[in-house]
Amino acid sequence: MQIYLPIAELSVNVFLLLGLGGAVGLLSGMFGVGGGFLMTPLLIFSGIPPIVAVATEANQIVASSVSGVLAHWRRDAVDVKMGLVLVFGGSIGAGVGVTLFRYLRDLGHVDLLISGAYVLFLGTIGSLMLAESLKAVIRRRRGTVKRRKLHQHMWVHGLPFKMRFRKSKLYISAILPMGIGFLVGVLAAIMGVGGGFIMVPAMIYLLGMPTGVVVGTSLFQIIFVTAIVTMLHAVNTQAVDVMLALILLSGAVVGAQVGAKLSGKIRGEELRTLLALMVIGVCARMAYGLVATPEDPFSVVPALG
Repeated sequence: MQIYLPIAELSVNVFLLLGLGGAVGLLSGMFGVGGGFLMTPLLIFSGIPPIVAVATEANQIVASSVSGVLAHWRRDAVDVKMGLVLVFGGSIGAGVGVTLFRYLRDLGHVDLLISGAYVLFLGTIGSLMLAESLKAVIRRRRGTVKRRKLHQHMWVHGLPFKMRFRKSKLYISAILPMGIGFLVGVLAAIMGVGGGFIMVPAMIYLLGMPTGVVVGTSLFQIIFVTAIVTMLHAVNTQAVDVMLALILLSGAVVGAQVGAKLSGKIRGEELRTLLALMVIGVCARMAYGLVATPEDPFSVVPALG
């Protein structure tokens, strides 16, 4: 069944969009990611203009993240204080990111920016996560897992403006999570992602948060940052396709509930391995698109004013 998308200016199969939304919602609940790192490329591969895919996906992420947070909240697995600090930094980053996005769109370089950002960040983060998680799996299976501190203390933890996060059992500088939130806010605006593929490993390896509260806290932060990104894009780029967003989030809300239940049944290192493999797979496909010869080099993508 075909449905016309007014902002994207094309017709797509509604069941395909529902299926994509459900799959991304599943990832959101399982891994604490908004799922935009997968959905935005899939929308682009489906023919949706990159500008519309980025702006609209931020809207869909809000709904899937809310659904996921509710499931984790019932398990008391959300550090609200840490989430609010991340949101503060993310709000500033979102404003900077949308401004940069609009500037490059006016220059005609925004498509290259989106693809290049995906290849760079997904390739780096995916490779690091895969290497670490595979080592953890191997150590566990060999029975060589050693007891260690709740987190490794680094010089960044000694920065001023320290705060105590009781849920995460941390006493660290608020500058570090605010900086992470700022980076995620910029990426959310430019790439149409929730930023969970960076947020989750950063919360584990830089902040030292327990894996049990990372997923729920990441989703909590994603809700507010992506909502801000959606409003900024709607005002500044007019590229948010409400019809597309509603279809995607209808499937995402259901998928997120299922994913949240599955996340509690899989070991933390195995979750990170699966996420890393998906991140690397999407990165490889985006990289291929940058170097492959297009089937129709003279195709025209509708411009948005």
